[in-house]
Amino acid sequence: MEHLQAYHAAGGGKHRANKPIEARARNRRLLIAAAVLFAAGIAGTESRAQSGPFAPMAGSWSGGGTVSLEDGSTERIRCRAKYAPIGPTMEMSLTCASDAYKFNLSANVQSAGSTITGSWSEASRNISGSLQGRGGGGNFEVVASAAGFNANIALRTSGNRQTVTMRADSQFRGANISMSK
Repeated sequence: MEHLQAYHAAGGGKHRANKPIEARARNRRLLIAAAVLFAAGIAGTESRAQSGPFAPMAGSWSGGGTVSLEDGSTERIRCRAKYAPIGPTMEMSLTCASDAYKFNLSANVQSAGSTITGSWSEASRNISGSLQGRGGGGNFEVVASAAGFNANIALRTSGNRQTVTMRADSQFRGANISMSK
């Protein structure tokens, strides 16, 4: 009993062993709070992405189809798309390739009601221009224009399926693509 009294007297009546336990509990609470805040931030981002005209397109897609060239030939292509909508705006990229052909399309678009406007670029050919069209709810018809180039693009999204149809007036005549999430 005397040794316990001496121990308490030396420690000022406090048990030093409690401090590491208290620190671990405090650290655990901070970690849980940080995880909750992080999850809330993700949920907030997803809810913004899930509202607006581009919401059905959100995420990564992949699939394939065909590309038609000026000489009348067609080739099978594999494609990947990524859509990042936030409310009435969206950043997107579409990369498609075959053994002999590749295109890398990216765009930034905005919606005002059913009117769609934006800009696009195709990296492998170093071409860029404007987009204009109409649509909503994941279904759009736009015209991509640049000096000496026009293409009609239709995107149709239904659940986890999407089709992209392009028709152009250049060496690249068009593409028919089907993708899924």
